[in-house]
Amino acid sequence: MDTSSAVDIGQQAIMMALTISAPVLLAGLIVGLSIGLVQALTQIQEQTVAFVPKIVAMILALLFSLHFMANKMLEYSHDLIGNASERVMNNFE
Repeated sequence: MDTSSAVDIGQQAIMMALTISAPVLLAGLIVGLSIGLVQALTQIQEQTVAFVPKIVAMILALLFSLHFMANKMLEYSHDLIGNASERVMNNFE
């Protein structure tokens, strides 16, 4: 395997990790920002007020996007494993 193939595989892996984690992270970000805004407006500075809704929102986002995440991972795995023989054979040519 040459360096460009290794870089491509690494880049695809990073993009897949970002794609899969995006729904959960965005849910936490949106809920965290909205709770932070409410806390700033009401001057309530309690840690658990922000923590519990973020966890609940992230778990709900995980449950709703689990099918999407599993499909993306299976697609990526099939692509990676399916093209492995091509990558190996290209090295011998």
